[in-house]
Formats: sequence, C-alpha cells, structure tokens
Amino acid sequence: MGNRSAADAGGLLAGRGPGTGTPGSGAALGAAGAAALVGGVLLIGVVLAGNSLVCASVASERSLQTPTNYFIVSLAAADLLLALLVLPLFVYSEVHGGTWLLSPRLCDALMAMDVMLCTASIFNLCAISVDRFVAVTVPLRYHGQGRRQLLLIGATWLLSAAVAAPVLCGLNDVRGRDPAVCRLEDGDYVVYSSVCSFFLPCPLMLLLYWATFRGLRRWGATRRAKLHARAPRRPSGPGPPPEPSLPPGPCGPDCPVPGPVLHRVSCGPGCLPLDAIPEAELPPQPPTQALRKRRAKIPGRERKAMRVLPVVVGAFLVCWTPFFVVHITRALCPTCFVPPRLVSAVTWLGYVNSALNPVIYTVFNAEFRAVFRKALRLPCP
Repeated sequence: MGNRSAADAGGLLAGRGPGTGTPGSGAALGAAGAAALVGGVLLIGVVLAGNSLVCASVASERSLQTPTNYFIVSLAAADLLLALLVLPLFVYSEVHGGTWLLSPRLCDALMAMDVMLCTASIFNLCAISVDRFVAVTVPLRYHGQGRRQLLLIGATWLLSAAVAAPVLCGLNDVRGRDPAVCRLEDGDYVVYSSVCSFFLPCPLMLLLYWATFRGLRRWGATRRAKLHARAPRRPSGPGPPPEPSLPPGPCGPDCPVPGPVLHRVSCGPGCLPLDAIPEAELPPQPPTQALRKRRAKIPGRERKAMRVLPVVVGAFLVCWTPFFVVHITRALCPTCFVPPRLVSAVTWLGYVNSALNPVIYTVFNAEFRAVFRKALRLPCP
C-alpha cells in the first residue's frame, strides 16, 4: 500500500528493472517467480475471504453494528480494494522478476491506487482514534450512531484521494522515464506522500489513543469510587430505624401537606395546588440519575469493540513501519544502497497486514468470533 519507490532507482518491485533480474540465473528466477505467484495467490485469497467476511458479518448482525465497527468495515473495504486492484498487478510484476511489462498509464494508476489505499487505511485508524477520543472525553455530547461516523469515513477517503491525485495528474510523466520499471518518479512527492500517509498521522493517532485509554481508566476509577460511596452502610450500634420518606404532597414545595377536606385537597393560604401552577412556571426538573448514567457512559459493547483496536494499530505499525522507513530513506539518500531483497521483503510485509485484521478480530473479539462461526457454520469449541 503506498508510494513504493524512490525517485532514482526502483519502486514498485524493489527497484528491480530489466537489468537486475537478468536471464543469467534463469532457474533461480523461475523459482522466485513461482514462489511469488503461489504466495501472491494465497495472499489475495485470504485478504478477499477474510475482509469480505468482516463486511458481511457487520452488515447482517445487528450486535456488530457499532460506531467502531463502521470504521472497521471501511478499513476492510480498503483491504478488499487493495486485493482487487493492486495485488494482482504487483504479483504479476514480481513473477516477471520486477520488470514492468504493461503500459506506463496502468503503472500510474497502480501507484495512485496504492498510495490512496495505504493512506485510507491509516486515516481510518486515525478516524477511529478521533471518534473514540470524543466518546470518552465528552460523552454527554457524543451520539454514538450515524452522522459523525459517516462524515469521518467520507473525509478519510476524500483526503486519501487528494494525497494520491498528483500521480494521476501527470506527476509521473517525466522525460527519460524507464517503461520497464514501475515507480514514483518524483522524489519530493515520495517524501510528501510518506509524511501525509504515515509519519504525520501515526504520532497523532498514538497520542489520541493514549489520551482515550487514559480517560477510560479515569472514568473507571471514578465510577468505582462513586459506587463505593453510594453503598449502604449498616449502623454501628442499636438505634431506631430511619424514618421512611413521605411522598410529595399535592401542594407547592414550601407548603405543608394538608389533609383532605370533603374529598378534595385544600392548600394553606398563599399556596396553590401543583396542578394549578402553569407548567412553564414550575422549576426545571433535573435529569434522573439513570438518564445521566445512560448518557455519560460508553456502552459495554462499544468498550468490547475498543479492546481490539490497540492490536489492530500495533499490527499495522509493525507491518508498515519498515516499509516507510526504507521508502523515505531511498528518497532522501539517493546514494545509499538498499538491497532489492530488503525492499521486496518490506513491501510483502506491508501487504500481509491486509490479511491480518480478520484474524485479529477472530482472536481478540468474542462477538466477531461468534458471528464468524455462525457464518461459516462451525461448531462451538
């Protein structure tokens, strides 16, 4: 996912052009091509099956339709598009030893889709962090369903398309371009896209997650303290039982409660029955404790969905950090030698991340696990 090459030497496929995988080692190239073909087909199949199952499960199971899972569906959609639009061409070129045999326009489209989908993935993770931060820090103003999540998801895709648009607008059409190598030709754009797609959003995302989980810990500690303070305490010595509280009378709050007179209520002088006071003049009633509690807390289902997010973010960073470090190093230091095998390895590692998320949901989220078993008709253990 993303901006694969430095401007000077190699891009999509480890900087290997027609001169590096020459027929001098035909048997080795054939073995490497076969391994790339088998691995690529397996990877595409796993990404398609796993992320399709995620989308279908959230769409069909009401218990999974939470704000956090809407972003997970958007993330799964980015991985599905990657498997459909990027991985087949990547594997095709890997099978041919890194030589690009198709048109330059198709290469530009591949580069743009690669940049956009990688950016969409990390922007979706950032959108989740923003949404969860708002839900924890201002819960009374947070409304869990609908509009905010859709706006954030739409913004992530629009911004991702904006980052990738220069490639489709002719940025790669440079003089002396080698048609046998598919890469990003502009070194400045490589740095720009790397910063926008990874190095800028990652620290922001981690900071927001840190603040979110810190807020959750504080909320939990406050809640436990309140529950402990409200717990009834038995008196230490003998004594009369507490007097039961009387129900409110029909008169105003400052009026004594009279007895019935001829089957009707008669209030004291200067007092009116409550039903005679206009509703607009009554003092506003504070919301009940149950309502405040319901509005101020995050539902248990949402908290369960949030537990899987650190694992998803951690897997993304483990898979993509090596790629972006190598990627920007090649752009900033054209004279530095980076082994083609290293570039190819970190590229494959980044793409493997698209297959990991459904596995993470299965292992770390009991609701996803139950729905997956139901969809696949697997028996419970």
